[in-house]
Amino acid sequence: MTAGAAGARHGLEQDAVLDGETFADLDLTGADAGNARLLECAVTACVLDDVRLRRARLVDTTFTAVRSTSLDLASAELLDVGFEGCRLGAVQAHGGELTRVRVAGGKVDYLDLREATVVDLALSGVVVGDLDLAGATVKRLRLDDVQVERLDVAGATLTDVDLRGTTLRRVDGLAGLAGATISSVQLVELAPLLAAHLGLVVSDD
Repeated sequence: MTAGAAGARHGLEQDAVLDGETFADLDLTGADAGNARLLECAVTACVLDDVRLRRARLVDTTFTAVRSTSLDLASAELLDVGFEGCRLGAVQAHGGELTRVRVAGGKVDYLDLREATVVDLALSGVVVGDLDLAGATVKRLRLDDVQVERLDVAGATLTDVDLRGTTLRRVDGLAGLAGATISSVQLVELAPLLAAHLGLVVSDD
């Protein structure tokens, strides 16, 4: 079976309109569902390697315990979408619109939200290698018990963003943190980066 054929066989193909469909224990590697519409669908324990959902619209849809080395959601619209216990490599959602999206448990190596519009994004109990918010407009972001190896907020616009539940290893584009709430402990941890950003010389004398 050629790459993407499994996805097409199960209806996950370009311009598809899927309402109330369930995908369980399937290998959907390489499926191209650009411009598809998924309404109240459930994707459980599936392999989504190199699945393309560019410019797709996902509404009231859940992804549970799925695995993917690369998931392409560029310029997609996600409304009331949940990811639970997923193991994801690169998630490319740049330029997309995310509203009331939840990511709980699991791991994401690279979450690309560059230039995206994000409203009500909640991450909990998840490990994120690289959270890229460069140029994004973010309103109401909550992170609870989340480990982020690298956060990029260069050129981002943040409103009501709470980072207190996050362990931040590295932050790029520090000026983009304006509007975020951090803890006093995080402030101390970020002090060397802030000093370097401002060109401060810190002396113990």
